[in-house]
Amino acid sequence: MSQLPHPSFDMIRSEAVDSLNIVVHEYRHKVTGAQHIHIEADNSENVFLVALRTVPEDSTGVAHILEHTALCGSEKYPVRDPFFMMIRRSLNTFMNAFTSSDWTAYPFASQNRKDFDNLLDVYLDAVFFSRLDKLDFAQEGHRLEFEDTENPASDLVYKGVVYNEMKGAMSSIPSQLWHKLCEKLYPTTTYHYNSGGDPAEITELSYEQLQEFYQSHYHPSNAIFMTFGDIPVHELQEKFEDQALCKFQALDKTISVPAEQRYDNPQQYNAHYPLDDQDADTNDKTHIVMSWLLGKSTDLAATLEAQLLSSLLLDNSASPLQQALETTELGSSPSPLCGLDDSQFELSFCCGIEGSNPEQNKALEDLVLGVIENLAENGLPQEQVEASLHQLELQQREIGGDSYPYGLQLILTGLTAATHRGDVLALLNLEPALAELREKAQQADFVQQLARRLLLDNQHRVTLTMAPDPKLAQQQLDEEKQKLAAIKAGLNEEEKQAIIDQSLALLERQNQVDDASILPKVGIADVPASSHYPDPENGALGELPYTRYAAGTNGLVYQQIVIKTPQLSDELIPLLPYYCMALTELGVGEQDYLQSQMKQSQIVGSMSAFSSVRGTVNDSQEINAYISLSAKALTRNHKALCDLMLDTLHNVRFDELQRLQELVAHARARMQQSVTGSGHSLAMTAASAGISPCAQLTHRLTGLAGIQAIKDLDESFANETALQAFADKLKAIHQLVLASSKQYLLVSDKESLDTLSDNLAELWPNTQSQGGELLSLPKQNSRLQQAWTTNTQVNFCAKAYPTVASGHEDAAALSVLGGFLRNGYLHRAIREQGGAYGGGASQDNNIAAFRFYSYRDPRFEETLTDFDGALEWLANTEHDEQALEEAVLGVISALDKPSSPAGEAKQDFHARLHGRSPEVREDFRQRILKVSIADLQRVAKTYLRPELASTVVICPPAGEASAKSLGLDIINL
Repeated sequence: MSQLPHPSFDMIRSEAVDSLNIVVHEYRHKVTGAQHIHIEADNSENVFLVALRTVPEDSTGVAHILEHTALCGSEKYPVRDPFFMMIRRSLNTFMNAFTSSDWTAYPFASQNRKDFDNLLDVYLDAVFFSRLDKLDFAQEGHRLEFEDTENPASDLVYKGVVYNEMKGAMSSIPSQLWHKLCEKLYPTTTYHYNSGGDPAEITELSYEQLQEFYQSHYHPSNAIFMTFGDIPVHELQEKFEDQALCKFQALDKTISVPAEQRYDNPQQYNAHYPLDDQDADTNDKTHIVMSWLLGKSTDLAATLEAQLLSSLLLDNSASPLQQALETTELGSSPSPLCGLDDSQFELSFCCGIEGSNPEQNKALEDLVLGVIENLAENGLPQEQVEASLHQLELQQREIGGDSYPYGLQLILTGLTAATHRGDVLALLNLEPALAELREKAQQADFVQQLARRLLLDNQHRVTLTMAPDPKLAQQQLDEEKQKLAAIKAGLNEEEKQAIIDQSLALLERQNQVDDASILPKVGIADVPASSHYPDPENGALGELPYTRYAAGTNGLVYQQIVIKTPQLSDELIPLLPYYCMALTELGVGEQDYLQSQMKQSQIVGSMSAFSSVRGTVNDSQEINAYISLSAKALTRNHKALCDLMLDTLHNVRFDELQRLQELVAHARARMQQSVTGSGHSLAMTAASAGISPCAQLTHRLTGLAGIQAIKDLDESFANETALQAFADKLKAIHQLVLASSKQYLLVSDKESLDTLSDNLAELWPNTQSQGGELLSLPKQNSRLQQAWTTNTQVNFCAKAYPTVASGHEDAAALSVLGGFLRNGYLHRAIREQGGAYGGGASQDNNIAAFRFYSYRDPRFEETLTDFDGALEWLANTEHDEQALEEAVLGVISALDKPSSPAGEAKQDFHARLHGRSPEVREDFRQRILKVSIADLQRVAKTYLRPELASTVVICPPAGEASAKSLGLDIINL
């Protein structure tokens, strides 16, 4: 395809990246200097992103609040919420906006060309011609309101979406640790500040400052356009030019991040984080981290060297620093911050521990520096270096797209380099640089010199000790109350009335119905007649069935051994996630876990085990359950991969008791940290626990009950007898798994499949185990009313109702209902008016439950009322067909959303495994397209009845009184 530019652009260069099957083109806009990077690919999922270099000089969150406010209406589309309105009028596969530490980006993706053009039109206008209405700033950023809106005698409070979002984000201890570390590691540059906004400083940002930041930063001269897909580049650039760039001249200002001023000596700092419980035990709750500032992220060779060193030190449990941090008695587990950060102008390397005490900071420094000194003196075996180089090659080759669209992943890979005016093409085509690094790594003392140069001789090092303070949360709350009281005391009557007037004006604006017809849209007529389903090939190795898929995996093979989950006793069922976790983390045969971890890193990109439990298509009280051992590798390593997987399955050892204890401690830390980021999911899972056995099991294993259980399990290991009993139970599960029936899954490039299948036939057993009784679970039919209290500044609310499985005729209408309620009522009530970061509703056909939720929410009593209000609105309002079409499009877009080639194959296999054949999935899709408004009202009346609801909230301890008043049982997490 010809990629000659539009006349308004100059072509700078072009380069094919054979390892990724793409061609990367770089262009520059002649007038403004705007950069355009186009990634040409034979892929119909086209991606667009425009990024602005945003370099805040304080922690007011100006870039973050601007990201939100810019999407609240523009010159061409003067409606108050074009972003969320377009989500509903689109077949997008991705729509969002991001604020990083030094850039703000607006990306979207779509497989439909009409939809792509619509979204491009709206995005360009939103970014470059935003209205920045003052009321939108008040809604999205921060504002003052009286607690009783029209009563100036009531207390003042702060409100705002970003304000509450960051209160939630900064409830996370790792987030507090990261921002405090950046403050110390970067004493003079923009990374010193919290670009998302510190809640204590967000309220200092003025509307005028927001406008000034927009004028200086949101200009094409400061913009980076990045695109991916099969649309000709001149067509893209014609739209850029006609819809935005032709209206600008070059900006006489260059926005960039300077090099950081370097410390002459290592620095030590102490800090504190709040514990909500003033009587809490502070022992073993301190985080200690060490971090070094390295070279520029735009220097590809330096970045790869840093990645290699980080991998050598931390890649797996056999890596020397990871091993030291996992096994030390100075703390309970490695810090979640461990690793290399390459997202900023200068790289940083971090390591440390959590679950420690302040007085251990010197001992941790000695431990870490001792490990690095040993590396600098003695190096590592060359096979370990080769294993890390192997991991870098795998990362380069793998085609992603399971979480973000693949094209967006590539774009984000290059965005850091583009932001700092580095070489994007080199970053996307790593093969030459990897070859150079591999050659350097053959030098006898290369690793030793690397460790000494980057770490031991590097004086820009910070050690941060962050300890808990049970009084700090109340102190921060008191400071905010005092600040608000002082503001109120200084208000005259006119200023009080102005606050009231703004509140009422904002409420009126939130309730107004905009003319959505001015926005472009796609409709049901634009929906493809059917979805795409991969085509598997089934066969057998003797008695063992296998399924294989030909997919564009770029030289990788994905393989699974899939085992029917055997019947487990009530004592063993809660241990299923620990069994899956341990299966690939322990020693195998004569090798201990360190040797097996090293072997894995030499052969595979990853290997893990997971369990999947789903309700059947027609009855959610009946389940199908499987355990899968899954791995990926370069196809050249396939025989070794087969041997490794079988060896692991048949010869894993459960006698490494200390290793098991470490694994549980690390898993406990991860699960406890998940609450602030995934609280809405945890609340929904808990609220659904009484509805179906699958929901109940998820709550017990990985939900709030699972977090409680792992705390108790971890603490029980103080008794060595309990640890041995735990290991014996895992071994008992394993014996049952070995006896259960199995099948194989193989996914790879078409040209490799036959060879790989021959390897399977040659190397893997071909006789089937007889198996035994398969896992079944008790039926569930109970209602829960709970409040889980934990260390958070915000709430997560959920309400769940029992409904039907996907095969039922009402499942389609319930699936559409979630989007209909979110679009028409919940988004406005919970996010815009309530100030939560998010809220909505959805039907989960797997567990036959309909759930309402809110995320990072300053309220919970009012939010629970809003959930009920949505149903009243549905029943008592006259609704139009456009709203229905938007909700249907949302469901279809999610069903048709592409994944990576390997991801689509794996998803299809497991869908079929659980009874969701293509015919079943397509039938459900067609039923979605036929849903009517009357169907929505009927299913809501039938299933979403007050007496059937379960309610769960996650809240701070201060919310206990309100929770009790609602009749909720209090559980301390």
